[in-house]
Amino acid sequence: MNNNIVPGFDDEKDDSLKIRLQKVDDVDGCLVLYLTGYIDTYNSNYFQKRVAKAIEAGFIRLIFHCGSLNYVSSTGIGSFTAFLKAVKPRGGDLVLLEIQPKVYEVFQLLGFSQFFNIKENLEEAVGFFSQKKEAGKEGPFPKIFKCPICGKKLKATKPGRFRCSECKTILVIDNAGQVFLG
Repeated sequence: MNNNIVPGFDDEKDDSLKIRLQKVDDVDGCLVLYLTGYIDTYNSNYFQKRVAKAIEAGFIRLIFHCGSLNYVSSTGIGSFTAFLKAVKPRGGDLVLLEIQPKVYEVFQLLGFSQFFNIKENLEEAVGFFSQKKEAGKEGPFPKIFKCPICGKKLKATKPGRFRCSECKTILVIDNAGQVFLG
């Protein structure tokens, strides 16, 4: 089934993580990935390769449906960060849906919960991409956000590297307004 949407997607399979694809017809380049199982050090490479295939096929607006994802290690969260870095420069983004509390805890512990768009349901996720298209070229700056380490409210007027005034952590903000640890 998945191969009809992304050629070669199902060439490799892993029982620990099942991925089912669903195209969103109303939004260009939008794909829902239903994740079932878990993502850890052993299968994160498999996960990254599958999603990279989808991105190469032109899907840059990714909705990860995490309702049946019962565990994500820090390596797994690193995969989501890699996808974000892959789609952002192409004008894409990603949304996480229905994250289970114990999986969300890992995102929070690692300070990643604010980097990702987390939505309650598919309508909200699709709506996020529809609005984004209409919002057009206003740009994300000035951007007010919290330091991922100490939680201090910070303001960035332009992309670049800078230091948190509270904990001195070096942060990087890209052109899209995404915050990364420097």
